[in-house]
Amino acid sequence: MCSSKPRLNQSTNNIATTISKINGRPVLQPKSNQVPSLERHNSLKKNSPPKSPTREPAVPLNQPSSNAAVKRGNDPGGLNTSAEKVLTLRGTAKVAASMVKKSKKSSTAGVPLSVDTFALKYSPSLLVEAPEPSLLSIKGKIVPANSPATSTFPREEKRCSFITPNSDPVYIAYHDEEWGVPVHDDKLLFELLALTGAQVGSDWTSVLKKREAFREAFSGFDAEIVAKFSEKKITSISAEYGLDISQVRGVVDNSNRILEVKREVGSFDKYLWGYVNHKPISTQYKSCQKIPVKTSKSETISKDMVKRGFRFVGPTVIHSFMQAGGLSNDHLITCPRHLQCIASASQPPRAVAPPS
Repeated sequence: MCSSKPRLNQSTNNIATTISKINGRPVLQPKSNQVPSLERHNSLKKNSPPKSPTREPAVPLNQPSSNAAVKRGNDPGGLNTSAEKVLTLRGTAKVAASMVKKSKKSSTAGVPLSVDTFALKYSPSLLVEAPEPSLLSIKGKIVPANSPATSTFPREEKRCSFITPNSDPVYIAYHDEEWGVPVHDDKLLFELLALTGAQVGSDWTSVLKKREAFREAFSGFDAEIVAKFSEKKITSISAEYGLDISQVRGVVDNSNRILEVKREVGSFDKYLWGYVNHKPISTQYKSCQKIPVKTSKSETISKDMVKRGFRFVGPTVIHSFMQAGGLSNDHLITCPRHLQCIASASQPPRAVAPPS
């Protein structure tokens, strides 16, 4: 039989063994199972140079990057690095501040992490265009629209509130050119008295559109001519111009009363303006709802005219007549015509005959 000793020697020769010390005790280890000792492992860790974290250069928060995305002027979807309007992020300052705080807490080896090391995720909806300030030119100087200097400018003046975008151009022209302007011509005062009486049950726009017809029917409101109208003439005017016959008779009767006033006082103008001391009443209304339909002054004039035999001269009609003839300036103080009528009242009275 073969001896087992040579086999043992052979097997021991094939398997290379080493003796290592682990924790001070000798341990037999095959070469295939060798691992670096703890001392060797620790020495390798100490000798290996530390790996420094790679950092990208931080970009100042208050300065846009040189390759910042900007909006093209022509292509709304295109980007350009040298266009006019820089796109900014909403809440960038808040996000950056929070990132800086976190970087201070998580700094390693005395080197704080920059804001750029954090990935800022945002949606395209957060991109907004930096608004351009609107500018105004004030006395040759360009200032922002929200500057305190612009607050000293008065607001745009508006017409009286009863003038609306839907108002008829005839009515607007009457407001802008005649209403509230002092009148001292007897013929024009007679015309305005007839028109204000005709608006009872109607409106000023409808009456103003018939103004030329009234002038033709009543001979330019010459009181001496109208006073001579016969009953046949009155009927003819009523049928031809579509006027109520009682209204036509009222105008003829008023022409006779005006002639009587002229013989007594000298003129119809002098009679009417005497009630306001020959100076227009300038009211200070801020709203049309505050303008009354009649006043104590209109009631006084109405009472005397009724006593003299005038027709269609109630307190409300006389108040409207005073506004039309400029005896009362009832333009709102916010209306530019208010001051214009005051200025026209300061000028010397002049007779203006109505157009024929």
